[in-house]
Amino acid sequence: MEETQKFPMAKTGKIIRTSIYTFLQRYHYFTSTAALLAFPFSVSVLLSQAYVPSSSSLLLTIYSRLRNLFDAAGFPPSSEFFTILSQKLSQTIFSSILTLPFTLSFLLATKAVIIQALKQNKPPNSPPSLFSSVLNLYKPLLLTYLCNSFLILSANATVFSLLFFAFNCLEGVGFSSPNCILFLSAAGAVLYSIILANALVVCSLALVLSGMEQCGGYMAILKACALIRGRTSTALSLALPVNMALAGVEALFQYRVVRAYHFAGKLGTSMALEGIFIAYLYSIFIVLDTVVICMFFKSCKAGSWIEQEGRYSYRIEFAQESDGYVRLRTAEELA
Repeated sequence: MEETQKFPMAKTGKIIRTSIYTFLQRYHYFTSTAALLAFPFSVSVLLSQAYVPSSSSLLLTIYSRLRNLFDAAGFPPSSEFFTILSQKLSQTIFSSILTLPFTLSFLLATKAVIIQALKQNKPPNSPPSLFSSVLNLYKPLLLTYLCNSFLILSANATVFSLLFFAFNCLEGVGFSSPNCILFLSAAGAVLYSIILANALVVCSLALVLSGMEQCGGYMAILKACALIRGRTSTALSLALPVNMALAGVEALFQYRVVRAYHFAGKLGTSMALEGIFIAYLYSIFIVLDTVVICMFFKSCKAGSWIEQEGRYSYRIEFAQESDGYVRLRTAEELA
């Protein structure tokens, strides 16, 4: 019980060390096969981020539709929060549309080969076995990814609904001063960040779980929610370093390649080689992120986990049979 209560602090460092050790143990496979497989996706992400600041009819259309939606919902047009949010959402949607073909192909294939290598404790040693591992895991990964997209949309819709009721109730009772709007906007930003971060870590774990147990779709999300219960802080602390590194690589690409291209007016050889290296570095961090999530999944799966809440205790077990049910047992059943 004491080990479980110390899990958020004690287990995070252990999982990170185990992930780095696993990555270095299969360094050649992860940096050659997996990273090169993720390279087209990384290039598409970086190029889409570089294309976002420029004037695009699609980007402007998405932004105007979001602004019209926020205005129709009664959100205050003077709020900086909704202005920034509409800009970021329009850029995210625009980038997601451009990278969608590479996401559904190269990114899912990369996760499939990494999950298969960690699942069997050895990487595929031939191209036919590599293709077979991707083919076997691609369908559950694709179904889970599509369900994850609906989950992210639901999380955004939930936050917007709560903000809609909050702002309209605030206006209904007569509290529509700039200070009240600023306070509620700040609270909405915090709420939005918390809900979206939790949804993203559940989606990441569900994607790995679907590959490890070949259980795709909504069932993988439900099992991920049960598995991550009580360990959300650990999952967030594991996701934060890698996501900060990915954001840093994107900023590096903007500074070293995009900025230099706009300054020089042409793409030189050294600039192209530097862009290729940055895209490869981005692929390395994508591989490392998948390895970390896989190690977190294995840590959660290792044995039964008992949590005490007041005078009620329960245990979450994942059956090893083909049905794959999630069982919750009470303290009386454990006795």
